[in-house]
Amino acid sequence: PAAVETQSTSSEEIVPSPPSPPPLPRIYKPCFVCQDKSSGYHYGVSACEGCKFFRRSIQKNMVYTCHRDKNCIINKVTRNRCQYCRLQKCFEVGMSK
Repeated sequence: PAAVETQSTSSEEIVPSPPSPPPLPRIYKPCFVCQDKSSGYHYGVSACEGCKFFRRSIQKNMVYTCHRDKNCIINKVTRNRCQYCRLQKCFEVGMSK
């Protein structure tokens, strides 16, 4: 008997998928403490690198004093002027150990 050759024809071709676009950079909310550009979530809130001073303050049991009325404005420009008020604001915005 003669051998019968069969060819399977498939309508499916393997086509390489186009390269994926690079992932978008993460966009974080501004630092909850001083409104500077946030570097991520630290101690439960969106925070900048500078406001990670919260950790050092807690670890070393730092005690700060305010030389004004304990209501200093904390923002990107003024955040280094009063560590007491800055630490209080860290707690106010929800930072936790």
